[in-house]
Amino acid sequence: MAHGLENIDWQAPWLALLRERGEPIANKCNDKNTDVCDVLNASVDDTAYAKTAIKFVPQADLPTGTPYESCIFDLKQCPTRNNLHDFFNGLCWLHFPKIKARLNQLHAEQIQQCGSTTQRGKVRDALTLLDENGAFLIAPELLWQALLDKDWHKLFVTLRPLWQEAKLVLFGHALMEKLVTPRKPITAHVYMLDATKYVAPQAINMMANANFFQSNIEKLDIDIADDINAEKMAQKPFLPLPVLGVPGWWPANENPDFYTDSQVFRTPTSCSA
Repeated sequence: MAHGLENIDWQAPWLALLRERGEPIANKCNDKNTDVCDVLNASVDDTAYAKTAIKFVPQADLPTGTPYESCIFDLKQCPTRNNLHDFFNGLCWLHFPKIKARLNQLHAEQIQQCGSTTQRGKVRDALTLLDENGAFLIAPELLWQALLDKDWHKLFVTLRPLWQEAKLVLFGHALMEKLVTPRKPITAHVYMLDATKYVAPQAINMMANANFFQSNIEKLDIDIADDINAEKMAQKPFLPLPVLGVPGWWPANENPDFYTDSQVFRTPTSCSA
């Protein structure tokens, strides 16, 4: 039934945010050999997610001819298959309910305006990109500037100590699925937001300060949901970031030569070539 969930490494640093709720859900799916949607529904508690009133249902419940996003928006039902992809999608609904609901709302508005066709348009393409492959960076301004410049050596080597004051928060469920089998080229699309405001006034080791990190995640969910709109998404406000380059996320990146791979850590010159 729920298949592939047994391959998740819950000790992977990129799953730290999801581990507390996600690992028990995955274990229940595997131990009881039951549907992902049933276990997700049973895991809903009195959180902001509950207020969205989205119910997880089997994929077969998606009405014929109804777009997936319309089913969620109109029927408050999220079709869910028994696989890694939809499992991580469900976890994202539980952890980022406001962002997920906002993306769904914008999809529904675009479908109403433009219809549901094979040509999704710029806005829906960007919404899908964020939903599937997005991430949020909470970091000091110097790290943000290095990312903007695609100065990988500065970002990951010169400024490496600053990553103790930073967090890369995965949001895209397809991104999480890909990382079940980690590969160096896996790249997130980082949503451009003034994430410096989530950093404590004084330097703080966010890698170790779980309470501060969690309070910022709740704020992030609210702020990004408020920040997203059709006009901004049409501009594709993303920055590419190879996630296994994040310090502490992959043993090989302790060697500075890890970042000299121009096929992964592409400079602005190589990107335009």
